[in-house]
Amino acid sequence: MTDFLHNADQALTLLINESHNGFTDSVMPLLSNKYVWVPIYAVTIFMLIKRLGWKKGLIIMTSIILTVTLCDQTADFFKNMIDRLRPCYNTKMLTAGLNILEGRGGYFGFYSGHATNAFGFAACSIMGFRTDKFHTYNAYRTLIYIWAALVAMSRVFVGKHYFGDILVGTAIGLLIGYGIGILTRILIKRYIEVPVQTNL
Repeated sequence: MTDFLHNADQALTLLINESHNGFTDSVMPLLSNKYVWVPIYAVTIFMLIKRLGWKKGLIIMTSIILTVTLCDQTADFFKNMIDRLRPCYNTKMLTAGLNILEGRGGYFGFYSGHATNAFGFAACSIMGFRTDKFHTYNAYRTLIYIWAALVAMSRVFVGKHYFGDILVGTAIGLLIGYGIGILTRILIKRYIEVPVQTNL
């Protein structure tokens, strides 16, 4: 069963990777570059503080930093524990014509830290914005998930991850992001949004 899943994952990864063109060859390495994410992080945190006030904004900013850190460290832990070679180091994938667009990096890639970080950030920030009772932020939710999906898929296009690495990274990122986001909302509701008691 494990061999079947691995072979299916290899075939699907090659199908996606080989669908590249000049546009994706230019854009996908940019999406994979973590430094390109900095403006998105900065604008999101700025808007959180502007919309929710500095108390809530700073608490949510801290929760986002915690989320991304936990996502990143958890991904590194499993990469070193599971020891699944990246497709760019797999002879079968290379022989089949895997398109590689950047340096190969470390040997092991299960699961994708990029996918985990992007979806963890997206989920936690969405939960943060939802503490605002006056706006839905549906447009932000749609856009940030599109961004996270593009970042995750870029790892397949550059040849650094299998599609399965992306799926697992996405699931774990959402779990961590929503988990910390929910705990943060409980904290804010209990200690920041305490209803004012009146004496009758």
